[in-house]
Amino acid sequence: MRPASLLVASLALAITVLSGPAAARRHDPEKLPVTRIRDLHYGDVLFYLYQGDDFEAITRLTAYQHWNLIPHHEDEGQLLLGGLYLSLGMHNEAGERFQTLLTQDVPTGVRNRAWFYLAEVWYARGYLDKAEDALRRIQGKLSPELEAQKDHLYANVLMYQGKFDEAIRLLVMWKGSPSWSAYARFNLGVALVRQKRLADADPFLTAVGTMYPETPEMLALKDRANLALGFAELQADQPAKAKAALERVRLNGPYSNKALLGTGWADAALGDYKAALNPWMELRGRNLLDAAVQESMLAVPYAFGKLSAAAQSAEYYETAVQSYDAETVRLDDAITRIRSGSLLEQVISSEKDSHYGWFWQLKNIPEAPESRYLYTVLAGHDFQEGLKNYRDLVYMAHTLDKWGDSMEAFGDMIDTRERAYAQRLPRVDSLLASGAVEKLAQRKTDLESRVNGIDGDKDVAALGSPEERDQWARLQRVEAALAAAPDDPERAELKDRLRLVKGVLYFRLNDSFRARMWQQRRTIKDLDLALHEAENRWIRVERARQSVPTNNGEFAARVAALKGRIDGLQTHLAAAEQKQSDYLGQVAVAELEQQKDRLSTYQVQARFALATMYDRAANPETEKKDQPAPGQPGDDTPAPQQGVPTGAPGAGDAPAPQPQSGGDTPPPGPKP
Repeated sequence: MRPASLLVASLALAITVLSGPAAARRHDPEKLPVTRIRDLHYGDVLFYLYQGDDFEAITRLTAYQHWNLIPHHEDEGQLLLGGLYLSLGMHNEAGERFQTLLTQDVPTGVRNRAWFYLAEVWYARGYLDKAEDALRRIQGKLSPELEAQKDHLYANVLMYQGKFDEAIRLLVMWKGSPSWSAYARFNLGVALVRQKRLADADPFLTAVGTMYPETPEMLALKDRANLALGFAELQADQPAKAKAALERVRLNGPYSNKALLGTGWADAALGDYKAALNPWMELRGRNLLDAAVQESMLAVPYAFGKLSAAAQSAEYYETAVQSYDAETVRLDDAITRIRSGSLLEQVISSEKDSHYGWFWQLKNIPEAPESRYLYTVLAGHDFQEGLKNYRDLVYMAHTLDKWGDSMEAFGDMIDTRERAYAQRLPRVDSLLASGAVEKLAQRKTDLESRVNGIDGDKDVAALGSPEERDQWARLQRVEAALAAAPDDPERAELKDRLRLVKGVLYFRLNDSFRARMWQQRRTIKDLDLALHEAENRWIRVERARQSVPTNNGEFAARVAALKGRIDGLQTHLAAAEQKQSDYLGQVAVAELEQQKDRLSTYQVQARFALATMYDRAANPETEKKDQPAPGQPGDDTPAPQQGVPTGAPGAGDAPAPQPQSGGDTPPPGPKP
């Protein structure tokens, strides 16, 4: 579970304190109490929350609060909304809610984690004073992992504010894990170098640079610390110390190119140009995209010139000029592609399946010609933060497009409803005018009166089956015929037989009369219920006859208003997206322009060196007369620009990312 989801899940589950603060205070502050969902719509919000769909959760939560559909979770909803805002990077909205709702009634562990994650967002956004205030609100101790992160974050906040003495005291007294301690000491050492306090920075960077790394990440940090210390010593004109630090960097690592360059300059500063050629020649055969390799193409002929090998020096200078010219052309092509906007489209498409929000980070570099020049800027904090904003703007634009399509669908639904209403209206009016319900009620009354009459008269034949009623009618006709016939012995016998048959049939009818009468009365009760339901539906139809046109009008007005809002937001969002795209393009182009300027400087130096050498070759007598010994004062062979290459750790290095695989995102704490 992502850190943001962990936080909002904690907020969602732990707010039973609002209905039982005393019980919550007795609860373990690092564990979450059990909550009971009392509103169905709040459970719907939590469903999307635990699916990781924070945007859908925040949309539904806001809508349900607007329509007052979660009355039993109003305060919980506000606090959960703050956590959702935080996960989306909306730190101001999250901070306002936290300051209002994160009171003593909220469990300590949940409150501390909320302030910690809020401090991380504010720190990333550059609000250092707010980040420090949020960290000071944390009471007691967090879990060991979060406690280490908190101290590391606190130290970085203090360093960025220039409070180095406080940061030093915090780190000296800190008893965190070795990995976190290494990152904290590295950041402090770099910050002290930036403040021209190399003597204070040396112990911190040396400690990191001489540690025994247990993971590849720590090994990279060790190389970076040695590189930063080595270049700082070079700038302080201490080449022997610089060489010792730089030689601790791996030969085949992410910082090996810059270390080789620095080692060569340390040897050159010590006057050993032959030794300097060893790392520079190794470096010269590597990828020209690296700034250190570009500088080595000048350093090698410079060293040959110092060793009085003019032919080799001129050859390498000419090769450098050709390489710089070709690379400049490729840089121009890359700048043109970036200005066309294709870079951001490729970045977004390469990360289309990853999550949006503040905790998202670029993981994959797009396959594009210009990407190879932009590893530094794409990995930089400013570009990453700007890219998060741009990606969220794109996501919002797609969401508004879908909502706009939904408004069109709602409009079609209303039109369909109005057409159906118009088609059915004549039938409805005819039915309402027919009085069908009143007629059915009268028929039911007549039927009930007839049943009561049958019961009162004990007319057993009336409730017989159709066959029994037919037999009873035939017996009555035969009886009437015998009564009209003259008396004789044969008629008397027929009467006796008729009386016997009639008695049997009457017995059967009378035996089942009560049961059949009960069934009839039950049927009448069912008719009462059906008639009552028909009357209710009749009333609803009459009301719908009057309300449907009004409802359709209200729905149409709401849909039109929402469509207007969406259109306005789309226009505003498109403008913001374009501005952010332009900004990121400017950042990327500025990086490439800096590389072009560096190549241009190298070209000027190479051409000037060649011109100087050709001039000496054309005037050998003057050269023999005036040229001092190589490396001595007065030697006018131009040296390449020395210093920290672009992107190399050194005096301008920013604090390192936090020690974990997967980027700068804080590792998740305990799952709720």
